[in-house]
Amino acid sequence: MTRLARRLAAPEPGWFAEVDAVVVGSGIAGLTAALRLRTRVPRVLLVTKGQLQSGSTLWAQGGIAAALDPKDSAEAHLKDTLVAGAGVCDPVAARVLVTEGPQRVRELVALGANFDTDAAGALSLTREGGHHANRIAHAGGDATGAEISRALVAQLEAVRSDPGIEVIENALVLDLLTSAPDADGRPGAVCGATLHVIGAGTRDGVGAVLARAVILATGGIGQVFRSSTNPIQATGDGLAASLRAGAAVGDVEFVQFHPTVLWSGSGARGQLTLISEAVRGEGAILLNTLGARFMAQVHELAELAPRDIVSRAIVQDMARTGSDHVFLDARHLGADFLRGRFPTINERLLEHGIDFTEELVPVAPAQHYHSGGVVTDLNGRSSLPGLYAAGEAACTGVHGANRLASNSLLEGLVFAHRAAEDVVARVTAGELPVLEPITRGGDEALVPAASRPRIQGIVQDGPGVIRSADGLMAAAKALAGAPTAAYLVPDAFVRPQTAEWETTNIHQVGTVLTATALERPETRGGHYREDFPLPDDAWRLRLVATLDPDGELELARTPVPHLDLG
Repeated sequence: MTRLARRLAAPEPGWFAEVDAVVVGSGIAGLTAALRLRTRVPRVLLVTKGQLQSGSTLWAQGGIAAALDPKDSAEAHLKDTLVAGAGVCDPVAARVLVTEGPQRVRELVALGANFDTDAAGALSLTREGGHHANRIAHAGGDATGAEISRALVAQLEAVRSDPGIEVIENALVLDLLTSAPDADGRPGAVCGATLHVIGAGTRDGVGAVLARAVILATGGIGQVFRSSTNPIQATGDGLAASLRAGAAVGDVEFVQFHPTVLWSGSGARGQLTLISEAVRGEGAILLNTLGARFMAQVHELAELAPRDIVSRAIVQDMARTGSDHVFLDARHLGADFLRGRFPTINERLLEHGIDFTEELVPVAPAQHYHSGGVVTDLNGRSSLPGLYAAGEAACTGVHGANRLASNSLLEGLVFAHRAAEDVVARVTAGELPVLEPITRGGDEALVPAASRPRIQGIVQDGPGVIRSADGLMAAAKALAGAPTAAYLVPDAFVRPQTAEWETTNIHQVGTVLTATALERPETRGGHYREDFPLPDDAWRLRLVATLDPDGELELARTPVPHLDLG
């Protein structure tokens, strides 16, 4: 039996506020939702863990996928998405993504996002792994996320003095506030959140915000692992808070590892340097430490195979050669082209003393993207009334077992737009009342920050790129032994504070990830079990995880609709 706390150990709120909607996160999903809500509901609060421009979107290099070329089609994009998702995508959600995506991208352009164009002024489109058409729009060569973030932040800054919207930076969401359970004992509606604000003027310390709706756009879970491309803020806060509140989370076991992350030695920690898949899209190849190319023998798309296949092939080749990395070779593409197409990557590699116009780049897989999250419908609604999720924090079903390259920015854009529209409609109709929060039952927890490196190592070795029952059971046992109540020990210097709250979220997410990976005895997409190396049609379903009122983890198998690809 796996049990987790239903609350974080935290001081009582010292300040209170009441708004119509809280948006948590300032990546593409959070900013899109906040901008759509502004002026359409009376009071909006945007909360971000760092600065406005510090969301995960900032780090997206490759681009945003959409069928913008007249020779391309939404149906072709849909087919590539479903193939990458390995049979467990929700095809209805995926169709929404690919059909609404082009218009949402055009709206981004109208808002001031400057995408790269060709000599005729048309959007310059490229190709990435798993795509059978050029449909990746990019900006600044390899700085697409930074440009999208810039454009959206500029729109928000222009209206920041509007009394209908408030922005709180440097704020960590601790727990979701919930109302009383219903007559059948089901979890109550979400009616706000508690926050910890670091040095932000009058709203300082722990506060409570009551809201008719909460939209979580908190990004991914990268720092649950020892090696990740995610920013240091990506500690699974939204997923963990939703789980503690009683929301359903799904597809947690499907983690995407990016194949080509700069290898900086076995001791590297934090956010590692990503070498975009677009580099391989332009023709770069992978070589092992013996100088041999190996991907052409693995998949028909070679280096542009879906990321799970490339990552696994690299790990297996490293095992064969006794190495801890392989090499990315882009030298044949030419110095002028590489510096012009990938200026950001070139600059970052030079900072590490590597000139990729002349040298091989040592790379190895690292955690990159989480296909799972808070289970939502087509309008971003979670299983709890009043709670929405969008972007990487959500499980819309569009990614299935493995995200198709550059579908992530599109998902955040499309479904944040839908979530905001739904909140507006429901607030206008009076369907989202102000509710009174109650104190949830169950335990509270606080894991020492000093435990974080050990927890990250356990997750890296358990539900990492290659998984097995033995490794997962060892990880589950080790995670169950982590100290979750050290703050009650008199001599332990553990206090409710940001590092401890983040570490508690990391521990809870790692625990659920390990449990779901152990539960699925097959290989599918980003989930590879060396003891079950083949997919099993009986497992073409979604694993949904919830906590019962006592904090016991419950796993349910939920069917997903299927679409015949012909």
